[in-house]
Parts: sequence; C-alpha cells; structure tokens
Amino acid sequence: MLTRALFFSPILFFFSMLHAGGFQINAQGQRQLGMGHTGTGLCLDASSLFFNPGAMGFIDKRFVFSGGTTLLFPRVVYQEPSPGIYSESMVHNVGTPFNIYANWNSEKVSSLSIGIGIYTPFGSRAQWPDDWKGQFLIREINLKTIFIQPTVSWQINECIGLGLGFVYATGSFGLRKGVPVQNASAEYGEGKLSGAAKGIGFNAGIYFKAKENWSAGLSYRSSVNVEVKNGEAQFTVAPSLADYFPATTFSTAIKLPSVLSGGLGYSISKWKFAADINVIGWSTYDTLRIDFATNTDKLADVNDPRCYKDVFIVRAGAQFQITEHIELLAGAYYDASPVKDGYLTPETPDANRLGFTCGTAIHFLEKFSAAVSLLYIEGLKRTDTNIATGFSGTYKSKVIAPSFGIQYKF
Repeated sequence: MLTRALFFSPILFFFSMLHAGGFQINAQGQRQLGMGHTGTGLCLDASSLFFNPGAMGFIDKRFVFSGGTTLLFPRVVYQEPSPGIYSESMVHNVGTPFNIYANWNSEKVSSLSIGIGIYTPFGSRAQWPDDWKGQFLIREINLKTIFIQPTVSWQINECIGLGLGFVYATGSFGLRKGVPVQNASAEYGEGKLSGAAKGIGFNAGIYFKAKENWSAGLSYRSSVNVEVKNGEAQFTVAPSLADYFPATTFSTAIKLPSVLSGGLGYSISKWKFAADINVIGWSTYDTLRIDFATNTDKLADVNDPRCYKDVFIVRAGAQFQITEHIELLAGAYYDASPVKDGYLTPETPDANRLGFTCGTAIHFLEKFSAAVSLLYIEGLKRTDTNIATGFSGTYKSKVIAPSFGIQYKF
C-alpha cells in the first residue's frame, strides 16, 4: 500500500495534465481565449490550425503567423475533514504555456493550405509545502509538454473546407514526495521521479460557411497513446531502508481521451458570436499500470483502476467591433470534471469549473495586430475521500490567467 500511494498518483497527474485535468487551462489562441476559448465554428486567425483545421483555407491572406503566451496563477486550498481545523495552500508558482502558428495558402493551388503549430497546451508547476499533511502523496511536481502539429487543409468550394493535422506530443516531468519513514534525525525520506514521455495522434476538422453571417465547424482531436520509458526513480531514506527503496527505472503508458468539438459562429453588424461544445472521452482511462524494473517488498508494480467518465465543456463568446482597429472580447464556459467520487487526490484536486474571459484585439497596421485577454476560473468546492489512500479533505481552487498574442499577415 505504501508503494502504491507513493507512485500511482503522480503518474496519473502527469497524464491528466496533458488533457485538461487538474486546474490546467486551454490557451491555444489569445483572441479565442478572450471569447471563452471558442473557435471550432469561426475562422479568426492562424490558430484555426488547432481549433478546426478545416477553416485554414478561409484565412484571407497568403501567409499568417501568430504567437502568444499565457501566465497561469493557480491557487488551491486544502481543508482537512471536520472537526479538524488544519488547512494548507499550494505554493504560488507561475506557468507559462505558449503557442506559435504559421499558415500558408498556395498561389498555384488556391484551395490548398499548409501550416504548422507548436504549442504547450498543458504545463505548469504544482507545489505543496514539504511538511504539509499530504506530503506522502505530493510535495512538488513539474510538467512541461510541447505539441507539434503539421497540418494540411483543402477548401473544397466557397462553403466547405477540410483539414487534417499530425500531432507529435513530447513532454518531461519531475516529482518530489515524502516517504513515511524517518532517519536518525527524525526527518522523513523523499522519493523523486523523472522521465520523458511521447505520443502521436491527429487533429481533423470540417468547416462550413453557410452564408455571409453563419459558419459552423466540427473537429476531432484523436486519443494519444503516451508512453514513458526508462523513467528514473530515486530515494533518500535511512541507510537501513535503502535496500527496500533502490534507485530504479519504470515504464508506463496511457491512452489519452479523444475530443469531439462542434461550434457555431454568427456575425451581424459589428458583432461576432460563437458557441462551442467539447465532448471529452475520458472513459477510455479506466486503469493505471506502472512497471518498475526492480521490485522489493515495498516497491511493487501498480495496476490500479481509475474509472474516469466522459465529460463535456460548454463555451460561449462574443466580439464587438468598437472601431476599425479595436475589438472587445468576452466569453464564459462550464467545464465538468472527469474524476468520480472516491478518486480525488491533492495531485489532481479536480472539480467542476466556471470560466469567465474578456479581452481586446488591436489592429495597429494592415498586417500587424495584437490581442490581450484575461481568464478567471472558479473551481467549485469539492470534498472527497480517496478510495486507494484514504486521504480526505475539501479542496477549493481558482486560476487567474492573463494572455498576450501577436499576429502578422502578408
């Protein structure tokens, strides 16, 4: 039980962070982020490469480059079960996901568009004080991911476009957590995990521009089979226990869920409106398996049920053209948690969330524009007892995320 509590949660955290788990934020386009992160049924800029590859051919310039970054300021508070009064907050850290997109429309084949996206949809740092009540579950974890997506799009006619992109995902992570054994100085031990992960998938979409005012889209981001091979596990424990916690390697794999998105766009006068729904197939994640190269009485392989459920995100956003060069953005969304009761952990203190966004886009020149947005996420309070570890508590989270991006067209 000690080994299971030590290892399975952080690996779960790593994988769930890769796909909208925990308190992470989708921030793949700054204008879209200002509009509630809608974009499946709109063609706003080169970030359509992510939101709906079928819309790439409807970009009105031959070449478009865009890039941006978001600053994530998460806050999570833990409260022990009643009648206890103990509480603790995560250490404040800042995440910095970024995105870069380039789209090229061919002159020789006017219906053909080619693009590439490099973006970090999930990546942050979660850290609790080393001596907090749940230190044997988690002290600190760092996650970095980069998705690379070359994409091709075909505009069939004036109304319909199809797109397909190949996704290569690569990432790295590091973990620290306490080991519930003490040395001669009454100091608890510590375990460290580190490793690299990779996987492949695809992103496909169809975009339909019905009339001057209406547009619609459907996209499908495939599941990604992410693997960690030869990850390193190291321990700092009393010398008398070193044989039970040897330095070793581990491997694991998980099939991340697919995401099916549908969206509508409507333009009238100075307004643009958008609505999206994302259906995330988390039910594919039912079991976590971890294989250690070296096993001992306290270091066994893990085969643990997770029983995640399919969830949805509903989004809505609007854009208002104040002047020829300035647009105002606003939006909101509801994000349901895939974590069932009995499976909540301090590594993924996940709960249903409400997101509220605002922003502005400014066109400085004919070819150059910038967008600034702000996202606020309020996680609903959630109380649970983890079935595997017996760790109980109430969690409350929120995130503030300012974002900035630029775009150049020619």
